[in-house]
Amino acid sequence: MSTGFKPTETGVSIRLDAAEASVLRSLVGLVLGLVEPGATGDDPLERALGIGATAEVPSDPVLARLFPSAYEDEEAAGEFRRYTEATLRDAKRADATTLIDTAVGGEVELTAEQAAAWMRALNDVRLMLGVRLEVTEEVHEEIARMSEEDPRYPAFVTYDWLTYLQDTLVRALW
Repeated sequence: MSTGFKPTETGVSIRLDAAEASVLRSLVGLVLGLVEPGATGDDPLERALGIGATAEVPSDPVLARLFPSAYEDEEAAGEFRRYTEATLRDAKRADATTLIDTAVGGEVELTAEQAAAWMRALNDVRLMLGVRLEVTEEVHEEIARMSEEDPRYPAFVTYDWLTYLQDTLVRALW
């Protein structure tokens, strides 16, 4: 099992076994599938600027968590969403692609830029799992009480492992 991220002169490194790398790529692939390009309007200028066709909050709770409303006022939140969501989707896809392309078994060395992409991609995976598993602040206590026979156990342990990876990545970068 991975011992977490370590700082290097040019970024960070981590040793992943083949199974860990595969799990990471698979989970990030799920996020990548969720954050497909957003629809833009018919206006050529809007398309060129990446202005979205819709201002509605996503109906999928995971997408609503990945793209939260910026304002309590629905109209202001909708306008903000129209102007930013397509760019945010592009950024999330770029981060996910970076992780998928670099998560290999063995020693993984990342530049500071790649490490930042990993940090954002790991956060997106944790948000996705957290919503699907209905994770609360008591997640560690829940895992401790959970039987290994519980069908949710592997997902909760994976969530905990992702939390550990993200924590060691943040510490290695700062």
